[in-house]
Amino acid sequence: MTATPEADAFSRTYWDAAAEGRLLLRHCADCDRSHHYPREFCPYCWSEAVTWYPASGRATLYTWSVVHRNDLPPFGERVPYVAAVVDLAEGPRLMTEVVDCPEERLRIGMELMVTFRPEGAEGEFAVPVFRPRPG
Repeated sequence: MTATPEADAFSRTYWDAAAEGRLLLRHCADCDRSHHYPREFCPYCWSEAVTWYPASGRATLYTWSVVHRNDLPPFGERVPYVAAVVDLAEGPRLMTEVVDCPEERLRIGMELMVTFRPEGAEGEFAVPVFRPRPG
């Protein structure tokens, strides 16, 4: 079993952008709402008038948990790590990880910024994770 994402024809755009250090979201032209995870239709109004657009990368911490044990590769090698849910500035909520932040500094509502971590045996994917936003 692997935790490496598998891109398909639809999600390739998302993963290619992540590899370039860009976070993309889907936006609905009919109801003017953004959503994540990427889908071919809007989960709010069911419209198919959705397009990719670049997110700002800004987020706030909604909740988190420090994981001390995980037997699924590659996570077991990373413990302890901070599993988190963040609210993106554009509205969607995203499950992710907070990096470069001591546990005692974590606070609900703290400002975060996206960064990307290479994943896969040869770094073929980049996964969005978040770190504290400077100043």
